[in-house]
Amino acid sequence: MKTYTPKASEIERQWYIVDAEGKTLGRLASQVATILRGKHKPTFATHMDTGDFVIVINAAKVKVTGNKERDKIYYRHSGYPGGFKQTRFADLIAKHPTRPVERAVRNMLPKNALGERMFKKLKVYAGPEHPHQAQRPTELRIEG
Repeated sequence: MKTYTPKASEIERQWYIVDAEGKTLGRLASQVATILRGKHKPTFATHMDTGDFVIVINAAKVKVTGNKERDKIYYRHSGYPGGFKQTRFADLIAKHPTRPVERAVRNMLPKNALGERMFKKLKVYAGPEHPHQAQRPTELRIEG
């Protein structure tokens, strides 16, 4: 029996919408990453992008557990000497409300060109409005 590999023309993409209000950041990100990779489909292949599009609304109202609101720190470096920067979760969500969700999902995807293509199918919005009504997204229920 041969291993099934989907052809690019056979891949059907759907649109899902997720409301992040009151959801835990890590649980939300892991389930969104699963949909973006296509692991929920029987035609999943590790070397192909078989995933679907995901719209995340109300990203500014995502929650974290414990003391992470004030203790969780995001790090980055410009590449220059002294270019190390750090930002607390509360400050990041106040200034850029979509970034915590985007970073959490991106870090759960493959770290290569395939992961970049998967990440481009994620659309994150701080509020309840989004410009993707024409795609008629299906609501995706996420627990937690």
